[in-house]
Amino acid sequence: MPFRLLIPLGLLCALLPQHHGAPGPDGSAPDPAHYRERVKAMFYHAYDSYLENAFPFDELRPLTCDGHDTWGSFSLTLIDALDTLLILGNVSEFQRVVEVLQDSVDFDIDVNASVFETNIRGGLLSAHLLSKKAGVEVEAGWPCSGPLLRMAEEAARKLLPAFQTPTGMPYGTVNLLHGVNPGETPVTCTAGIGTFIVEFATLSSLTGDPVFEDVARVALMRLWESRSDIGLVGNHIDVLTGKWVAQDAGIGAGVDSYFEYLVKGAILLQDKKLMAMFLEYNKAIRNYTRFDDWYLWVQMYKGTVSMPVFQSLEAYWPGLQSLIGDIDNAMRTFLNYYTVWKQFGGLPEFYNIPQGYTVEKREGYPLRPELIESAMYLYRATGDPTLLELGRDAVESIEKISKVECGFATIKDLRDHKLDNRMESFFLAETVKYLYLLFDPTNFIHNNGSTFDAVITPYGECILGAGGYIFNTEAHPIDPAALHCCQRLKEEQWEVEDLMREFYSLKRSRSKFQKNTVSSGPWEPPARPGTLFSPENHDQARERKPAKQKVPLLSCPSQPFTSKLALLGQVFLDSS
Repeated sequence: MPFRLLIPLGLLCALLPQHHGAPGPDGSAPDPAHYRERVKAMFYHAYDSYLENAFPFDELRPLTCDGHDTWGSFSLTLIDALDTLLILGNVSEFQRVVEVLQDSVDFDIDVNASVFETNIRGGLLSAHLLSKKAGVEVEAGWPCSGPLLRMAEEAARKLLPAFQTPTGMPYGTVNLLHGVNPGETPVTCTAGIGTFIVEFATLSSLTGDPVFEDVARVALMRLWESRSDIGLVGNHIDVLTGKWVAQDAGIGAGVDSYFEYLVKGAILLQDKKLMAMFLEYNKAIRNYTRFDDWYLWVQMYKGTVSMPVFQSLEAYWPGLQSLIGDIDNAMRTFLNYYTVWKQFGGLPEFYNIPQGYTVEKREGYPLRPELIESAMYLYRATGDPTLLELGRDAVESIEKISKVECGFATIKDLRDHKLDNRMESFFLAETVKYLYLLFDPTNFIHNNGSTFDAVITPYGECILGAGGYIFNTEAHPIDPAALHCCQRLKEEQWEVEDLMREFYSLKRSRSKFQKNTVSSGPWEPPARPGTLFSPENHDQARERKPAKQKVPLLSCPSQPFTSKLALLGQVFLDSS
């Protein structure tokens, strides 16, 4: 069926806002400085409204000017907005909020919390790593210790019981005080299983406790082992049996951040296995779900189309493509999605591609960031002014349609611009942040390595703030260099201890010593997921010496696989 526009063009022009910052007669792009200030004003209108009307609740209800708890009752919007404050340059408010969070946030509460949402929306790790840059007086040993790090670790430990399943794949919900409820459903979405490696590996590196990275890797590997013969994964799976409950395969809701974390985990950890897994998925996705640079939903075992729809959550995909250097395909898909934005002044949750219109009961736009996120990545890669135009359109549309007295309201229906009484925390954590970074090319987040900070830790000197930040799926930036700050001298100390034992042991031969040296090969999951949490294995994991790395102090780790991090935050294949 050919695409068709089902609303008159005259009505469309009347519904969409007029762009006073549009390119002029000479075709010039929107003025970044002008829109940067507009975005900053948007942030403070929403942020101040939350503080005045909703704190300490999780989120603001902008139509009634009050608050409500949504994901766990720990002032989620304040935590989510913390690193955005620093990116906007507000050091004093960052410092104030850090003190407030230390005094007010308590994870030892009888609340059922989403394992996925608690992990991704808690910006504590990011705020911890940015504390020194924000002028916070950090304690001795930072970044390997600190109050925000301890809070992040406490929250993560509350989530660990969810991973105690026969498959190693976590339950979707956990009670922060009592663990997994006896009647908890074993059905979890794919993204809810595969979206932990960025945060949990960072936490393991900073704390020295491998359990967090271990459980994240097991969950990733179990999903990988559960893919179909044609290389696709479904939407929901039973974490007790490993059987797929929903067999729709695509790149959107319920699956999205699993693919995202394979790429970002590969970059963050320099892990060629994770990148290889994504590239295999990418082949299957192209073969079975891509049609004319759109991505449809298909049956995971047969590849037949099940839903010819575009979901707004899929708009992250062009940005992810840019991270592996696939710029041409990324831009073509981005432009498809941008046409939908232009049609409605936002992205509806579901868009029927053959009909060219919204899907019933999925007409809303909750101010999601994904298309803006892709624009930011692609603009860093290409400098194409079309991407700034999307940023301009987003600012104008959101202000015109969703701005109310107490913040910005979710758009319930893009056809008539009816509003809903909710402002999700990701609006401040992601949407505003990506808009600001799109229009702020000199922001410290975009550092190309020309400046950095040398930090003394208990384990030696390390470099921080040189750029290459990895955003988690809630746009909280992680400094990849920090993962090497809290272990290097420990490794060197263990090497010396090995050499001393060898020197004084007359019974050992040199060949035997080499045979027993710790291997530096890729990580392998345990043979039986159920053994992961036995006390003996956990103690052994804590005592296990890490792989030896011949990395001199004050140097970046080598990148031994085909995908390498470039200056503009992209990964390009050697063949490109």
